[in-house]
Amino acid sequence: MAMPLAVHRFTVADLERMVRAGILQEDERVELLDGQIVEMSPINPPHSSCVNRLTRLLAPLLASRQATVTIQNHLVLGPHQAPQPDVAVVRYRADGYRAGHPGPADTFLVVEVADSSLAKDRERKIPLYARSGIPEAWLANLPGDALEIYREPREGTYTDVRTARRGETVSPLAFPNLAFRVDDILG
Repeated sequence: MAMPLAVHRFTVADLERMVRAGILQEDERVELLDGQIVEMSPINPPHSSCVNRLTRLLAPLLASRQATVTIQNHLVLGPHQAPQPDVAVVRYRADGYRAGHPGPADTFLVVEVADSSLAKDRERKIPLYARSGIPEAWLANLPGDALEIYREPREGTYTDVRTARRGETVSPLAFPNLAFRVDDILG
């Protein structure tokens, strides 16, 4: 008779202790998904270029202190969840979240930029954001040359899903006065 495998789910606190102990480096590209420490895909030039464009487009939120735009930093969505979205737009705080990473209640929008990580981002991370109640998630689908928009999380899934293509304009729900051309996001 085979013994069932014992599985240990890591917590955010475990992850932080591993960094303090030097087991993981502070700049190591890992995220905590469902209690598993997952190595992130390497960033290639099209990916980093898209993140840079999004940063520039969202900069007015920083200047006006309407929000903080955080790039490739952890969001703590629960004791076993600390994804590292490419871009997150979170509530402005003067301390810059010095005491801890933002959580679901702080988050207006997350953006994942997907090239080689498309399946993981769409099948694992977008549903995680919905289960956590993040009101809006965008997936910059570089191979598909489109922007997938996920809104209205209910019962762990986004109920409003659409794809925006080149030539269209999109606005974040929380900041409807900001309008971005999909072409400017995808490059």
